[in-house]
Amino acid sequence: MTADLPLDQVRTLLAVVDGGTFDAAAATLHLTPSAVSQRVKALEQRTGRVLLLRTKPVRPTESGEVLVRLARQVARLERDAFAELGLGGAGEPTRVSVAVNADSLATWFLGALGRVPREPGLCFELHREDEDHTAALLREGLVMAAVTSSPDPVPGCAVRSLGRMRYLPVASPDFAARHLDGPLPDALAEAPVVCFDRRDDFQDGFVRALTGGERGASAARHFVPTSEGFVEAVAAGMGWGMVPEAQAVPLLRTGRLLEPAPGQTVDLPLYWQQWKLDSPALAAVAEAVTATAAQALRG
Repeated sequence: MTADLPLDQVRTLLAVVDGGTFDAAAATLHLTPSAVSQRVKALEQRTGRVLLLRTKPVRPTESGEVLVRLARQVARLERDAFAELGLGGAGEPTRVSVAVNADSLATWFLGALGRVPREPGLCFELHREDEDHTAALLREGLVMAAVTSSPDPVPGCAVRSLGRMRYLPVASPDFAARHLDGPLPDALAEAPVVCFDRRDDFQDGFVRALTGGERGASAARHFVPTSEGFVEAVAAGMGWGMVPEAQAVPLLRTGRLLEPAPGQTVDLPLYWQQWKLDSPALAAVAEAVTATAAQALRG
């Protein structure tokens, strides 16, 4: 095993992962499938590790993810260098890929992107993912930055605190009258509940905190996988749910929602993680995101 990593082999690995097959990578790179396979095998021999699972589509191993991330970072640095030299392709955009949770996307994050200086050709590619799982997209090299609930930096990334997003347990007045008129912990545990998706255990965690860990939320669940749709489902009386403060307060003021447990809230810490790259575009995004979060989130 040698220390140097030929960039043509690393780029070939990325092309295979992005294309899903050796044939697709061959078409992208204008090589034969055999040549693509030989480059990947040579890289595996050089690193002494299996880098790809030969499935359909192919998937990188944990070691492969490290090199895929390297390939994307090198490509980012090359584009930035070409732009500084005035050698960028005409009309070629500077693309910044970011993973962000749905609630941030629906409340404050787009405002942050609106504050980023409009350099020529700057484009965003947003990946919506739960805040507990956005770090995985960083680890896999699919995004350059992420809003995440994890304070532990992904290898090769820097992390900074953004603040806390506050959630309120809320329900419509009609729903509360029908389902939440008994002792609150038991009532919440038995009443229909709105969840984002099958991985969403936020409501369960709130009920467990009220019941001392004895019970979670009801098995009668509605799954609504958009932030705006989630709030509307709760306001429509489908179930109770944990709604971001920014979305809940206007509806509380108009009476469409009420708090069955006034004063009971949950604060979710959020963090910004990004590649450790000297990239002007990424630095501008990070500055705008942290400035907006300081205004929109709780400290």
